[in-house]
Amino acid sequence: METLIKPPIEWAVAELAQRGERESGDCYLALSTPDGGLVAVVDGLGHGAEAASAAKVAVRTLEQGADRPLVRLFRECHQSLIGTRGAVISAAAFACHDETMTWLGVGNVEGLLLRAPASGGARTESLLVRGGVVGIHLPPLPAQVVPIRRGDTLVLATDGVRSDFLDAPLPYQEPRALADHVLARWGTRTDDALVLVVRYLGPA
Repeated sequence: METLIKPPIEWAVAELAQRGERESGDCYLALSTPDGGLVAVVDGLGHGAEAASAAKVAVRTLEQGADRPLVRLFRECHQSLIGTRGAVISAAAFACHDETMTWLGVGNVEGLLLRAPASGGARTESLLVRGGVVGIHLPPLPAQVVPIRRGDTLVLATDGVRSDFLDAPLPYQEPRALADHVLARWGTRTDDALVLVVRYLGPA
């Protein structure tokens, strides 16, 4: 009988395009890797087809280099986005071998790490994002590395979601319910909006 191997992360996304637009400029990537997972939220500048095109270029670049360090991936995204509208990106790489998460943000895609109830210590940690636009102006890229435990949950949201959620007492829910909750409670409905929620499940 074949044994099913549980992936080290699970995720869910909630999203809305700006009213009147046929396509959202907000995209995401979430995939398992041999040692954990890579996730990202990308917001192409502006709205509509050109913003969506820039976001898709960034997502393809991230996907193709999923096994590379985050700083290198951001530099590759910068090169691939030159000549487009550019994008703001926040991303995280999960590593099971040492139970860490490396995260990095350029622009205003906010990130929040919600600790599992049994983790102890601080309940949340916020991503320090750097000003800039990938493809136009890339700032210095010091990635942060934080320890993680089974059940810790990452929330990434574009600027179509009010940043008030960073200071709110978020419920500890399954990824689908939490993504829907954040979008419904803090979505502006005047911009493209996307919320990606990722839960770390630990090694198989």
